[in-house]
Amino acid sequence: MRIVIAEDAAVLRDGLVQLLTDRGHDVPAAVADADGLLAAVAEHRPDVAVVDIRMPPTHTDEGLRAAIELRRTHPGTGVLVFSQYVETRYASRLLAENAAGVGYLLKERVVDVRDFVDALTRVAAGGTALDPEVVGQLLGAASRVAPVETLSPRERQVLGLMAEGRSNAAIAKSLKVTDRAVEKHIGSIFTKLDLPPSDDDHRRVMAVLQYLQA
Repeated sequence: MRIVIAEDAAVLRDGLVQLLTDRGHDVPAAVADADGLLAAVAEHRPDVAVVDIRMPPTHTDEGLRAAIELRRTHPGTGVLVFSQYVETRYASRLLAENAAGVGYLLKERVVDVRDFVDALTRVAAGGTALDPEVVGQLLGAASRVAPVETLSPRERQVLGLMAEGRSNAAIAKSLKVTDRAVEKHIGSIFTKLDLPPSDDDHRRVMAVLQYLQA
């Protein structure tokens, strides 16, 4: 296989290169950041890229975002995410359209070099290699429905107008309903968003924050 590696930890990066070249694979580039990864894949057209998640400059999610970009620009290149962390938001995007040629392994759970190389080979061939812990967390994230998603279409309209700073009277006028109807919708919104009785202004602010975050 022709393999590109993106790993900011120099010792691990060099270790992966040695491990793979000792087994007869070609590693034309081993880089330390996401920009270097994108450039290396464009230049060398590898069968698969091994990508860490947290790389410079912010050490947050650069690797996963680069992996998503690789899937868009080089769909024939397999991507194996190899990290200490499960980042469900971007991982679900990475797998959403087509999981073929995608892998996600956790570093501390890979105890056998042969298992790692086998997973890399599957991904390069268009297969999938996912750590069970990653699968579990992705399924858990998918099953958690944001409270805002439980609102009815009318309640979402009311909450959207609340986010614009409209008063109850202004909301009633905009939706052509009575003030009492708006009050009932707002009460239902507070209940569904788990906002117990307190100062109404505070609850409105908290409801709007949940709406904006969703």
